[in-house]
Amino acid sequence: MKGASGVLHDQRAWLDEFWKDADVQIEANDGQRIQQIVRWELFQLAQSTVFIPNGIPAKGLSGSGYSGHSFWDTEIFVLPFLTYTRPEQARRALEFRHRMLPAARKRAAALHMDGALFPWRSINGEEGSAFFPAGTAQYHLDADVAFAVAQYLSASKDYDFLLRKGIDILVETARMWTSLGHVGRDRKFHINCVTGPDEYSALVDDNYFTNVMAKFNLQMAFFWVDWIIHVKTDEMAAVFARLAIQPQEWLLWRNTAEMMALQRDVDTGVDLQDSAFMSRERWDFVHDQARPLLLHYHPLTIYRHQVLKQADVVLALILLSSQFTPEQKRRDFDYYDPLTTGDSTLSASCQSIVAAEVGHEDEAMKYFLRALFTDVADLHANTTDGIHMACAGGVWSAVVSGFGGFRDSGGMHVSVDPKLPSGWKGLTYQLALSGGRLQIHITHDGVEVIRLEGDPIQIEIQGQLRVV
Repeated sequence: MKGASGVLHDQRAWLDEFWKDADVQIEANDGQRIQQIVRWELFQLAQSTVFIPNGIPAKGLSGSGYSGHSFWDTEIFVLPFLTYTRPEQARRALEFRHRMLPAARKRAAALHMDGALFPWRSINGEEGSAFFPAGTAQYHLDADVAFAVAQYLSASKDYDFLLRKGIDILVETARMWTSLGHVGRDRKFHINCVTGPDEYSALVDDNYFTNVMAKFNLQMAFFWVDWIIHVKTDEMAAVFARLAIQPQEWLLWRNTAEMMALQRDVDTGVDLQDSAFMSRERWDFVHDQARPLLLHYHPLTIYRHQVLKQADVVLALILLSSQFTPEQKRRDFDYYDPLTTGDSTLSASCQSIVAAEVGHEDEAMKYFLRALFTDVADLHANTTDGIHMACAGGVWSAVVSGFGGFRDSGGMHVSVDPKLPSGWKGLTYQLALSGGRLQIHITHDGVEVIRLEGDPIQIEIQGQLRVV
C-alpha cells in the first residue's frame, strides 16, 4: 500500500510532467488574470483526459450535463490539445472511437450506407440524439473523427496505431461518404440533406464544412492505404483482408475527393455555407435579439434565415488552413462573422483564431475573452451542469493557433505564423512532433524555436522552411 503520502507523490509527479508538456506562458503587463484562467482551463483538460476508458464526455468529469455523452467536440476541440502536448492520451481517445466501430457499422447499415457512421452523441456507440435534424443529420462527425486520426498520425508517426486501428477508421468512414453522396449532372460529387456545425441551418445540400472535411477524409483514406501498399508491403495483406478492401477501391476515394462540390458565391466570392444559403433572408439582429434563438423561436423560423449558431465555414478555415488564401479567409470571415450568434460555446475560440489571422485584433481578443470566461463567469448560465470541455480545448487553440499562429491542416502542413496581440510582450508553448518536442517562444521581434527532445524536424516559420 502506498498510503496517502505515496499517492500524493505520484500525483505531484504526474502533474509536474503535465505542466512541463502542456503549459502556455503569456507575458503581458496586465496578463496575470488571463494567465491564471488559461491554466485553469488546462487543468480542466488534465483532469478529464488522464483516464479515458469510455471517451471524453462533453462535460469531462466536472458534471452530469449531456448524461456523460461524447460529441464531435472531442475530436475537433480537445484532441488537438492532446495530440500536440500529450499524444499518448490522444491515442487512447482515438482507441475509444475504434471500439465504437462495430456499432457504427450497424448504424450505417440501418441508414442504407456502406462503411461506418459514428453517432452524433453517444456513450456506448449507439445514437443518443433525440432531434435528428440537428443531431443525427450531422454526418460530418465521421470526417471529424477521421481528421483527428490523420492529425494524430502525421504528428506522432505512430504507425502501430495506423496498422492496427487508425486505418480501420479511415477506410470505413471513406466508404460511408461514397455511399452517402452522388455524382450530379455537373460531374461534381454532392452530399445532400445534412446538417453542418451550424445547427441553425438544418438538412441542407452541400454544406461546405461537411463537403470539405469529407474530401479530406477520402484523401487521407487513399493516402494511408497507398502508403501501406508501398511502404508496409508485409502488412498489406493482413490489413486488406481484415477490412475486405476490394481491388482499386481506394482509387474511388481519391476520385470522389477530386469531384467534391465546394461552392462559392459568384457575386461575393464567399464560400457558400450550403447551396441555398444566399437565397435566405438575413436575420433581423436589430429587433430579434433574444438568445439563444432556439429557446425563443421555432426551429423552422430559424432555418429560413441567414443566421448561425456557431462557426461553420470559419471552422473549416482553421482545420484545413493551407487550402485557403489569406484573401479568401478574410472574405469568408467578414461575411459570416456578423451572422454568427455565438449561442454555442464552441464558437468563440474559432472566431478568435480566424479574426487574429486576418488582422482583426480587437475582434480576436473579444472572442478569446468570451471563450476564456465562458465557464469561469458562467456566461451561458449552464456551468452548473459542468464545464465545457470543448471550450477549454478551444482556449488552448485560441492561444496557440490564434495568437501563436500554429497551423497543421490535419497534420499535412505544419507552420507557425504568430499574430501576437499588441498588449502582449511574449508567448511560449510546446508542441509534440514526430516523437520529439519543440518549444515555441514568440515576441514582437520574431519567433524562437528550441528543440527540447527528439531528432531535427522541418517546420515552416513565418513562411520560411527551417530545420530545428
